[in-house]
Amino acid sequence: MLKFVTKRLPDLQRIAQEVRAQGLAIEPSELHGALCGWLAGGGCNDAAWIARVLATPDLPDERPGSDLARLRALTAAQFSDGGLELDLLLADDDASLEARSGSLFAWCRGFLGGFGLATGAESLLNEEGREALNDLARFAAAEPQADGDLEDEQALIEIHEFVRMTALLFYGDCVLAVRHRRRLH
Repeated sequence: MLKFVTKRLPDLQRIAQEVRAQGLAIEPSELHGALCGWLAGGGCNDAAWIARVLATPDLPDERPGSDLARLRALTAAQFSDGGLELDLLLADDDASLEARSGSLFAWCRGFLGGFGLATGAESLLNEEGREALNDLARFAAAEPQADGDLEDEQALIEIHEFVRMTALLFYGDCVLAVRHRRRLH
């Protein structure tokens, strides 16, 4: 019997339920951003990631087979597969502009925290990478837009793509490049 493995992240609502069940005080999008930042900065890909990205050592590990475990495994696979596929856990496309922009900005907040925890004070980013990190910080501090027009919708799409590609580039700079340099030595 063939077993089909989906590459889609768990549904935002399922992750929200699991976050609440574990008593975590974080939005699902922000938690996924923290996971992505952690992995992009070279953090360990293991079941203890929640405690690490939230900097709370007494939090339990993910439960095997849980949606959070699946979220981590699929996100790590998307980073490491060498392609340009990285899904961000955000509000659905049919949600309001405010909900979608709010979840993207929360994702950015999480990413910055996870990335900072993984890289510490010494990140391997070049000047262009540091500028992109500053852009992410501006998005993380932005307020969700309550309403807007087609131009605002297009801007959100462009920001989403910038954020997604920046996360992949950081993974390349901080993880893949380091692995490559180690193999050369």
